Parts: sequence; structure tokens; C-alpha cells
Amino acid sequence: MARIDVVMPQMGESIAEGTLSRWLKKVGDAIKRDEPIFEISTDKVDAEIPSPSAGVLAEILVTEGQTVPVQTVVARLETEAGAVATPAPAAAPAPAAAARVAAPAAAGAGGPPRSQSAPTPSAPSHPSHAAPSGAPQTNGGSFEERLRTKSSPLVRKIAAEHGIELTALQGSGVAGRVTKRDILQYLESGATTASVGLPPGARTGPSMHAPGGASPSGPAPEAWPGDRVEAMTKIRTLTSDHMVAARRTAAHVTSFFEIDLTRIARIRHRARAEFEAQTGQRLTYLPFVIKSVVDGLKAHPVLNAAVSGNNIIYRKQYNIGIAVALDWGLIVPVIKHADDLSLSGITKQLNDLADRARTKRLNPQDVQGATFSITNPGVFGSLMGTPIIPLGTSAILGLGAIEKRPKVMPGSEGEDTIAIRTCAYFSLSFDHRIVDGADADKFLADLKKALESYPDGGIV
Repeated sequence: MARIDVVMPQMGESIAEGTLSRWLKKVGDAIKRDEPIFEISTDKVDAEIPSPSAGVLAEILVTEGQTVPVQTVVARLETEAGAVATPAPAAAPAPAAAARVAAPAAAGAGGPPRSQSAPTPSAPSHPSHAAPSGAPQTNGGSFEERLRTKSSPLVRKIAAEHGIELTALQGSGVAGRVTKRDILQYLESGATTASVGLPPGARTGPSMHAPGGASPSGPAPEAWPGDRVEAMTKIRTLTSDHMVAARRTAAHVTSFFEIDLTRIARIRHRARAEFEAQTGQRLTYLPFVIKSVVDGLKAHPVLNAAVSGNNIIYRKQYNIGIAVALDWGLIVPVIKHADDLSLSGITKQLNDLADRARTKRLNPQDVQGATFSITNPGVFGSLMGTPIIPLGTSAILGLGAIEKRPKVMPGSEGEDTIAIRTCAYFSLSFDHRIVDGADADKFLADLKKALESYPDGGIV
């Protein structure tokens, strides 16, 4: 009778821990090899984890909502198919010295709420501004360097942009790792680089967004009788943190253009059947937009750039993030090296990423490295919007609903006529720290020209 350990997997080089968001099996269930056994959430992606072996689920060692280091044993399988498993009591996080317990989630990442009263989330504690207690005293700062290494690239980027020394913070992650929540809470507290090392509670001044003595976010709402209270899911918490940080970091401005997609609609209508027969892929408007966007980014490189302190990084790769709305949240998989792809190649990657996002089969690498993003709220009927620029990029394009509209068009002899045209509003949110309004509008003007004069034929 043998038992197999099931461990928290390493989902990426920079990921040191994961949250077990939902068990898909219960103690005593028979499990096939590679059958999904539980779901995890990391700071990069949600995923279903397959069983390493066939057998019976004998023990569950990590409960839903717990965050544990990678390689932590979360469950054990009994490899004899006929073995009877005895349900084990809920265990403490393993190993107890290294694991931290996240606020209990009322629902898994995408699963329905459990039939129990929602727990009241405990107030998150602000990271201490002092060096970690018990940390070895070294001249070279090797322990601090390890803390820096354990922090994610996103955390290090936020710290660099705000002049924060990560080694001066005590994080809530494994071994003192500073998490996104830690650094955002530190910024929300009104602390600045000048306050690092000050006694707890010391402030350099009031928040620029709130009156003196008020919380930067205002007083927390209280539940009223009859209200339903649920803790945020992991993906909702991560989305919240990212949106707040992104909005705080970039100087957001949005421009709008109306683009006539009648020509794209005609090309798509003529080529659709042949395209889908040859490639097996459904042809939508979005691949045409992506291909034209890449051409526009080459002509306007500041839209494909990033701010790093007082430097501008002009990216040579063209990696297009595409926002995908899921039942349980939002995720942005990335089409890598989109400039090397044909229209059919873009379509194939777009459909593959969207399908894997909806079935929780994305890898962390699939959602990293975007240099420009596109969101498409028009599929839900939205005419236009002002999307938030993702951290590490300088712009995001929003696509409004594509619909037929009456437009004034020049006739054969120069007279005005009314014609029915297929149009959509495109919005470009850009970071005004490095992108001027003229740059953004020239990009949109070139995109408009490219789509309205898209070359016919040869799209396969």
C-alpha cells in the first residue's frame, strides 16, 4: 500500500507560492492520472492542477483559501484503487512555519459560493517599515537580497517607480516576501521614500486624495440587514490590486476615434467561408485590428514603450495582450511576437488563448510580457469606454460595439449622400507621462486609415 504526495506546483520562475482556491475532488474519491484535482491561484494565473497518479484521495492537508509555498504537500493519494480512505480532519498549513493563511474565500476561482455564511475578512495589516525581526545581521545584505529576489517583477517595478526600498519593508509573504498587497497598502498609508525607517504610524503628510485624518479609501461600508457578504475570490483580489496600482501609476488620458469598418466587413464576408475551411478557425474583426495595431506601433514606438523611473524603455517585441472576460473574472493572455504572424496565425493564437483562458489551462508565461493591450467591451454592446492602462505599458485600445450607422458620404459628383456604414468607436487610453496627445491621435489616425483601406485578398 503506497501513498503519493500531491504538491503545490511551481507555476513560473518568479512565483514562490500559490493559493489553493478550490478542491475539485473530496476525500475518498477515485482519481485518474492527469485528472484535475484542485484549482490554484497565483499572482499570474488561475489553473487546474492534474493528479500525478491514479488512485484514491486519502488526505487533504491544505484547505481552500490557504496560500502555501511551492512544493508544499497539499494532499496524499492512496495508489491502490480499492483502498478505503478515511477522511482526515482539516490540517494546518504545511509546513506551518512557512505558510501563511489567506483570507478565506467564499467561492473558488470560478466556482459558486459555498453553502455557508461568508466569513468576515480580517483587516489586512500594513507591512512594518522596519527590517525583518530575527533577520541575520550582515554587512552585505544577503538576507535582504533574498527578500528582493522573492518579490515578483511587478512588485519590484512598483517599488522602483515610487522610490521604495523593498528591503526596508516586512512583507506578509513566505519568508518575509513583499507581495503586491503589501506594497499597495504601504502606498495607501501615505508613506513615501522619506518615511522609510520612521517609527510605525509616522506620516510625512496627508493623502492628496483625502482630507486630513481620513483614510485614502474612505470609511469601509458596513453590511445592512438582508445584504449578502462574500469575500473576494483570488482573481478578483488580484484584479483589484492591479487596477488600483495601474490607475495610480499612469497619467491617464483617453482619445476617441470613429472608424469605418465597412471594408473589413466586406473582406471578412467574402473570405470567411474559405478562411474557416482552410484554417479551422473562426474569423472575427479582431485579428484585422491586431494586425493593423502592430503596424501602427512600429510607426509610433512610444505607444509600445514603458516607463522605468526617469527612463523610457522602447520595446522591440510586439506582444499584444487581449482582455478575456470570464465568468469568474478578467484575464489578459498575450499574443507573443505578433509582428511575425500572418492574419491566420494571429487568429489561431487568439482563439487558442481565449479557449485555454476559459478552461483554466493557461500557463503563467501566457499572461506575461504584454507591450500593448486591447480590450473589446463592444461584444457586450458598449459603445465606448476609458480602459485602465496595464502596469508596464503605455497604452491600451478599447473597441466599441460594431454596428451599422447612417453616415454622410461624398457622391460620385461630390454631392453629399446618406449611406449605411459599419462603424465602431475606438478609444485609446495612454500614459501622458511619455505619450503626448498628438502621438496618440496620430496613432489612431494611422489605425483608422489602415482599417478603412485594408488590402483585399491573401488573408489566409
